[in-house]
Amino acid sequence: MNPLHEHMPALVRHAGVWEGTYRTVMTDGVEVDHHASRIEVSFPEDGPYAYVQKNRFTWPDGRVVEAEHPGVYRDGRLFWDTGLIRGHAWQGDERTCILTWERTDSPGAHLYELIVLASDGLTRARTWHWFRDGSCYQRTLIDERRV
Repeated sequence: MNPLHEHMPALVRHAGVWEGTYRTVMTDGVEVDHHASRIEVSFPEDGPYAYVQKNRFTWPDGRVVEAEHPGVYRDGRLFWDTGLIRGHAWQGDERTCILTWERTDSPGAHLYELIVLASDGLTRARTWHWFRDGSCYQRTLIDERRV
């Protein structure tokens, strides 16, 4: 059995496909990015990974970026080290998960993410807080619905 079912049940409730929008704003409120998303979350029962996330992002200009982020469970947390992202997640309560991570395409940046699943499990809200040199410089606001 996948250990996340026992140790991180709030995260397991995110299994499935989510569609939504990502909006990144500077701390002064100026929007610097806006794109559509399709995120597929699975929890394999066998194999080396306890978690697999497949992302597809689409911008209004037609640009598309796809990525896969497998994760491993150890010491009560879920860890990623995929070449693009490195970090870990843990469960806050029955509806929240918390992540801290870095992106190799944003040197010096460190992100803190909060994921909140609605009580009906059909929508979720995510926020990324981007820090550099000890200060928050932007936030990504993510609104998604299960499809």
